[in-house]
Amino acid sequence: MSGADLSRPRVLVVDDEAQIHRFLGPALAASGYEPLRAENAAEGLRLAASFAPAAILLDLGLPDLDGQAVIPRLRGFTEAPIIVLSARDREEGKVAALDAGADDYVEKPFALGELLARLRAALRRAAARGGGATEAVIRVGPLEVDLAGRMARLNDAHLRLTPREWALLAALARAGAGRVVTQRQLLLAVWGPGHAEDAQYLRVYIGHLRQKLGEAAGLIRTEPGVGYRLGSAE
Repeated sequence: MSGADLSRPRVLVVDDEAQIHRFLGPALAASGYEPLRAENAAEGLRLAASFAPAAILLDLGLPDLDGQAVIPRLRGFTEAPIIVLSARDREEGKVAALDAGADDYVEKPFALGELLARLRAALRRAAARGGGATEAVIRVGPLEVDLAGRMARLNDAHLRLTPREWALLAALARAGAGRVVTQRQLLLAVWGPGHAEDAQYLRVYIGHLRQKLGEAAGLIRTEPGVGYRLGSAE
């Protein structure tokens, strides 16, 4: 690390597949990042603690410790965005990773452009948090969510929302464009602990929101069995 360029954000890649490092290392460097390489959980935790990366790309299938268990350990000392790289197709694993503190996930095999877009979005959200306050107004395409004013506009026209619809839209907006919010997180935020498993409530109100968004309904994107995200990663 003595020759590292400290002006470039460090991105730690924790993955035991050599081909992932051969692929991602040069791509990250070409995109303006300083890649750090770890092939197991112990090395990933050591590098994260020693070099304070700006973001972490974390595989779940590590040889010494399951990636699910690594996330809370990382969260014990860093707020850096964690993007999970997973070949697992079980929805439960994705939900558990997000609930444990991951910021996003990308399924393997992934498109490089999508991964870099997710990384940029995660770093933007982290920079906003580091600025001392969350953004008062979130803009995603033609949609503007004014968190301080508790109102939303679509193409500069006021959206008439019920209190529950507003709470749901605000919860998605606070997470940031492109970030997955799990069903459980949304249910807890909008309906409270007594309804943490009532996914039907969520589907109904997401449907209401999409109806009111009309042609912009696609701004609320479904991650099947996992949750929802507002807009895109870009």
